[in-house]
Amino acid sequence: MFTHNKRLQYTVRVSEPNPVLGSLLLEQFGGPDGELAAAMRYFTQGLAEEDAGRKDLLLDIATEELSHLEVIGSIVAMLNKGAKGDLAEAALEEADLYRSLTAGGNSHTQAILYGGGPALTNSSGVPWTAAYVDSRGDPTCDLRSNIAAESRAKIVYERLINVTDDPGIKDALGFLMTREIAHQKSFEKALYSIEDNFPPGKLAGMSEYDSLYINASTGPGDADGPWNSGDKWERIDDVEAHGPVDGGDGTAEVKLPKDQLGSVKALAERTASDPGIDPVTGAELGMGK
Repeated sequence: MFTHNKRLQYTVRVSEPNPVLGSLLLEQFGGPDGELAAAMRYFTQGLAEEDAGRKDLLLDIATEELSHLEVIGSIVAMLNKGAKGDLAEAALEEADLYRSLTAGGNSHTQAILYGGGPALTNSSGVPWTAAYVDSRGDPTCDLRSNIAAESRAKIVYERLINVTDDPGIKDALGFLMTREIAHQKSFEKALYSIEDNFPPGKLAGMSEYDSLYINASTGPGDADGPWNSGDKWERIDDVEAHGPVDGGDGTAEVKLPKDQLGSVKALAERTASDPGIDPVTGAELGMGK
């Protein structure tokens, strides 16, 4: 059961209208790392979670993300309020109104199509999609994904803070950015409270490959570090000389029933290329050759 408190979780103070900034802030309203995507990600995870503690954590944070969606949406609406009134009442001359709606970003779309209200799109006008919810139903996998999602959202908020001088907006965005940090900490604590949390899932990896580093990109710029060197790693540097890692010849084969084998051979014969033929092509004719 949900109830709505009409007070925002954090006070929003906007100094002046700015439709272009409003269109940029939509990234955190309907974008892949925005508040709606986060709320839906954690709600769906929480509803399916078997552990009581993690279920409570996920539903708590999911609900808070909806409050953050409300904060961002309110800022966007305030930034568009002047343009919304001008457009609705034709308060400006045509040229001035056109200039005010096409100042940058996709602010014109927000004004014309959505009347200045916050649209469920990202900052480029791409509609929100459930494809942003990347849950897999395994807690160790999903918690890692959640940590990454909170990290990405934090960076996007930093960039949005850097493009505005409005002190009230900077303050509200700073709060939202900081909550991403708090959520990341909670998800990390939840992950590491699972004793066997790596690798994700139940099946162990193949022991001969789970500590193998393959230096597949060689040349100037090769670097060593704890991610590819040391006593915890086996390493292949000359990939071509080493050959397939399983010791086989690296070919692909399939055992076919006799009838299918005959069909495949017939297909290969019918579509075989003759290297002795050098036909004149349409491209050559077009080039005058």
